Amino acid sequence: MSSGDPQDDLPFVSVIIPTRNEEGYLRACLDSLLTGSYPMERMEILVVDGLSDDRTPEIVQEFTQRHSSVKLLENPARVVPNAMNVGIRAARGDFIVRVDAHAHYGPDYVLQLISWLRRLDADNVGGVCIARPASEQPEAQAVALIASHPFGLGGAAFRLGSGPEPMQVDTVPFGCYPRQVFDRIGLFDEALVRNQDDELNGRLLKAGGRIFLVPQIKIDHYQRPSLRKMGLMLYQYGYFKPLVAIKLGHPATWRQLAPPVFTGALLGLPLGFFFFPWTALVWAALLGTHTAANVAVSLAQSSRHGRRLFPYLLRGHLVAHLSYGFGYLRGVVDFVFLRRHLSKARSNVPISR
Repeated sequence: MSSGDPQDDLPFVSVIIPTRNEEGYLRACLDSLLTGSYPMERMEILVVDGLSDDRTPEIVQEFTQRHSSVKLLENPARVVPNAMNVGIRAARGDFIVRVDAHAHYGPDYVLQLISWLRRLDADNVGGVCIARPASEQPEAQAVALIASHPFGLGGAAFRLGSGPEPMQVDTVPFGCYPRQVFDRIGLFDEALVRNQDDELNGRLLKAGGRIFLVPQIKIDHYQRPSLRKMGLMLYQYGYFKPLVAIKLGHPATWRQLAPPVFTGALLGLPLGFFFFPWTALVWAALLGTHTAANVAVSLAQSSRHGRRLFPYLLRGHLVAHLSYGFGYLRGVVDFVFLRRHLSKARSNVPISR
C-alpha cells in the first residue's frame, strides 16, 4: 500500500552521460543532477566514458565513492551513439534521460521531464537549450551568440525557445524516453558519429511516436570555446545529415539545406563565368546579400553585447554556414554517390571536442 508520499509514484530513472575529455565540465554537470529534486534512491547516473585522455574518469570515480547512484562505464568506440547504447543496455530504469556533459541542469530538470512525459503521454520530451559561452573571452561569447540566433544556426525551436505551451516537434536536444521506446524502434544508430538523436527521433516519428518540446524546461548548454572548434563541430553535423536523410527516407528541412545550397553556389557559380556571364551577377548578388545580412546581424548583436564581439561575429556566422555547408556537400558525395555507408566502415571524420 502506498504511504501517500508523492515520491512513491516516481519511476526509477536512468540518466546516461556520454563523455570524452570532459574534465572542464563534468563536475558541474554531475553536481547539478545530484543536487536536484529527484530522489537519488529512484535514479542512477551512468557516465559512459570514451577512453578519455584527461581526468574525466578520475572525476567520475570521485563521485562514485560518495554517491552509490553514480556509475562509470567504458565506451571503447569513443563516440556518442555507442556510449548511449552501452548505457541503455546497462540501465535499470523505466525511463532513459540522455544528458550532455557540456550542460548545467536546474534543480527540477529530471522531475519536470518525467512529469511532462506522463502528462503529455509522449514518447520523448526535451527542453530549450540556452547557449552559454565557454568563457568570458570575446570569441567564446560570439560562438554562444551565433548558436542562439536564427541567422547563425537556424530557427530550430529548441534553440530559440517556443511559446508558453508544449509543442510537438521533430526532435529535441538530449531527451527523455520511456525505456520501451528502445524495445519498439531499436537503439541509436552507431554509424552516425553526429546527428544520432535526429535519426532516432525520425525513426520514432515514423513508428507513430510523439515528441514534445517543453518551454518550461531549460538547459544551460556551454558552447565550443572557439570559432575553429565550432566550425569543426558544424562540419561534422553537416556531413552526417545526408546519411540521416537516406536512413529516414526523406530529405532534410529547408533550413538544413540553406548552408549547403549557399556553399555550393558560392563554389560552383564561378565555373560558369566564362560561358554564362550572367552567373557572375548571380554570384555577386548571392555573396553581397549574405554579407549584408551578416553585417546587419553582427552589428545588432555586438551593439547589445559589446562592440569588441563584432569581428568574431562577422567571421563566425560565415564560418558556421560554410562549415556546415562543406560538410553537407561532402556527405552527399560520400553517402549519396559513393555510398560508403554500405561498407559499414567507421567514418574517418575526426571527432571534435
